[in-house]
Amino acid sequence: MDSKKIYLTKSGLEDLKKEHEELVKTKRPEVVTRVSDARNQGDLSENAEYVAAREELSFIDGRIDELEELLKQVSLINEVHGANAHSAIELGSEVTLKIDGKKEIYRVVGEWEADPAERKISHESPLGKALLGKKIGESVEVSAPAGKILYTIVSIS
Repeated sequence: MDSKKIYLTKSGLEDLKKEHEELVKTKRPEVVTRVSDARNQGDLSENAEYVAAREELSFIDGRIDELEELLKQVSLINEVHGANAHSAIELGSEVTLKIDGKKEIYRVVGEWEADPAERKISHESPLGKALLGKKIGESVEVSAPAGKILYTIVSIS
């Protein structure tokens, strides 16, 4: 993995730490037990449970390594709310945008936390890039599969 900073909100960091802890303390020991039990069943060449458990263990170990590497590179996003909110959009900002007369709220987050279903957009996405540094009242135009979409910034918190 490269040494690029991984930007996360406090809750995003907590989620990654919880996932890491769950894998290390619960899931990995369960799968190690499954591998051991399957190994004790005899002929490993025809033992589907052994093969499946080994593959799952390999996947879990890979994810644990990935999470440990990520956690070393985390840079916490400073979330400022209310009266102390910034006048320009930055990582961690919650932004109300007007799109075709409708208002929608988005949060600009790091790529590891992005989740379009929860309206969390990456600062590296086309919309995220276009919004960074913009102020209330400004508009940005972003190319999308359906064509260009105009977003007007209504509020930043």
